[in-house]
Amino acid sequence: MKLYYATGTCSLSPHIVAREAGIDLTLEKVDLTTKKTSSGRDYLAINPKGYVPTLELDDKRVLTEGPVIVQYLADQKPESGLAPQNGTFERYKLQEMLNYITSELHKTYSPLFKDTTPQETRDERIAYLQRRYKLIDHLLEGKNFLFGDRFTVADAYLFAVTRWAHGAKVDLSELKHLLAFQERVAARPAVKAAMEAEGLKR
Repeated sequence: MKLYYATGTCSLSPHIVAREAGIDLTLEKVDLTTKKTSSGRDYLAINPKGYVPTLELDDKRVLTEGPVIVQYLADQKPESGLAPQNGTFERYKLQEMLNYITSELHKTYSPLFKDTTPQETRDERIAYLQRRYKLIDHLLEGKNFLFGDRFTVADAYLFAVTRWAHGAKVDLSELKHLLAFQERVAARPAVKAAMEAEGLKR
């Protein structure tokens, strides 16, 4: 399998999940400006959406959208415990959290990365993120990870997205449980390896 990624994006999440599960992936970097891959391929021919991540299976079928990809990867190695079994209530709770992260956190960051975004909009989005993160901070109280002591694909996704807070000037300093979570996840060997492979600093 091949993962198409771009440094500093949410594609870090499936990269972490693959390493946590012990799945060997080929990595191919994408230039999101030119829409070319590091091997010179037209990325839009692989994923017409034009963004990352994309997972290309060995039979050339393609999956897009990070929350889907991380579940697919976890299901390839169910013994990893990265996602509860399909059909269980616990699996639906995982999907609930993945949806929360993608809709309430991930997409809210988008205007914060654009120089053309008016300050009023920027301030509103930052305040929105802070409110949404307070719920996460509350959920993490007394836990190592979102669902207790077991690391899941939702933790990988939350970690990858929350890494953007500093660059986007989202102050999370009052959310001690979330900050402890970020440190805890960053210390995991699979996470360190993924970040090193992508040239990311902790």
